[in-house]
This record gives sequence, structure tokens and C-alpha cells, in this order.
Amino acid sequence: MRLSHVIAALEELYPPAWAEPWDAVGLVCGDPDREVGRVLFAADPAAAVVGEALDWDADLIVTHHPLLLRGVHSVAATTPKGRLVHRMITNGVALHTAHTNADRADPGVSDALARAVGLTGDLRPMAPAADDPRRGLGRIGELAEPVTLREFTRRAAAGLPATAQGVRAAGDPDREVRTVAVCGGAGDSLLDTARAAGVDVYLTADLRHHPASEFAEHDGPALVDAAHWATEWPWLADAERRLAAVSPDTGKLETRVSALVTDAWRLHDEGAT
Repeated sequence: MRLSHVIAALEELYPPAWAEPWDAVGLVCGDPDREVGRVLFAADPAAAVVGEALDWDADLIVTHHPLLLRGVHSVAATTPKGRLVHRMITNGVALHTAHTNADRADPGVSDALARAVGLTGDLRPMAPAADDPRRGLGRIGELAEPVTLREFTRRAAAGLPATAQGVRAAGDPDREVRTVAVCGGAGDSLLDTARAAGVDVYLTADLRHHPASEFAEHDGPALVDAAHWATEWPWLADAERRLAAVSPDTGKLETRVSALVTDAWRLHDEGAT
């Protein structure tokens, strides 16, 4: 099928209008009239991911993170991003991004994260969209049965792909956890939302020392911090399934989720014991 038809299907699932005003989503490079047979899903438009796409003869890469988030005046092959653009165009590989529009979708990035760490039943947004209460940022749900924070952290680590950072928690390890809020990617902007929701624990990524420390002083939810890449990677398989189901033609595409770990952090040393 044509690239334009695949992009239309992706934008039906994740409309660009749902993206934040500062975001850069949609088709980055590629000829809409070219035929597409293979689609690779990945979190990051990294050089290794482009290499995987070329090795697999993919025609389209769908990533969560944008390649060109900020405006540029040149894509000359004198910079890493410019070289990637040239490499993709030269080899006939298109790139499409679904970022904050996928975060706000129903289901979206945080739904996949919630299921990966063990939440069951209905999920609801932490910050619902004004025009649709089923969409929005983050998700809140329940575990099938209460567990300790220590056990929940262990289960979260087991349910997410392994990274050098691992999964860390702030709070009483023996605290009972049942109601959980999650937000894929950097979620410190929703700390107050998590506290107001009365959840037992809030799982997200990129939590900084001072906000986390001050948050803990308010006797609110426990915090669980995972790697940014790991919290968003579960969405890729969900996006792959939804693309295959959105129309009969897209179901004929050959698709694949990249298992490459593109998390920025590669080494962890706990130091002296």
C-alpha cells in the first residue's frame, strides 16, 4: 500500500491535533506515493534503529520520539541528525512520529505502561482531555490485589524492558499498594495530580531529586522511577497491533517492533558497599 495510506491510518489512531503545541509529529521524511511493505516501530529515531530498518529492508520507521523536535534551517549531512535524514532518504525509508498525540490517545502510551506493570480492569486518565474524558495524560488503575511497595517495584522491573538504571522507589518498602497512577516518559509535571488523585503509588520516569524529595515530605503517594525509554517501549507493540487492525489493507503490512535498547544510560555501578 502507499505510504500516504499508512500515514492516514496512523493519524486516524493518533491524530496530530492531539499533540502538544510545542511538539513535532507526523511524517518527517518520505514520498507519500511510494509503496510500503514493511514497517518498523521504535521508541527513538536513533542511528542504530535506522541501521536495523535498512538491514530488514523496512520502508517506514514509526517512532515515538521526534527526530527534529526543534526547528532547523539545515539537514546537511554534517550533523548526526542530518546524516540520518540523508541516510533514510537515500535508501527510500520514511520516518513518521507519534509523540504527545500518542500520549493522549485512548489507548495510548500510558495504557500500555499500566498493563506492563500489572494494572487490571478499567483505566482512567490522570489529566483528562477537555473534549473527551477517556483521553488524556497518564492513567490510573488498580492492581488485582494489594502488594507492598517492594513487591510492586519488583513486578514493575520484571514487566518493563531492562535498562542500566533499573527501577527505583521512594517510600516505605512495606507500604500497601493497590491504586496506581502511571505516566509514560517524563511525568514530574503530574506529581500534584497524582497526590490529588489519592493513589498509593505514582510510576513515571525522569524524576529529579528536589521535586521527588519535596513530594515525599507531604505524605502522599510513593514514587517509582523507571528509565524514560523503558516506560514508553511497551506502547510500540500496542501501536503495531492497532495499525494492523485499523483497516484490511494495513493488516497486510509486515511489521516489527525494534528490541534495540536506545535508552541513553548504558552503565550502572552502585559503588562501594
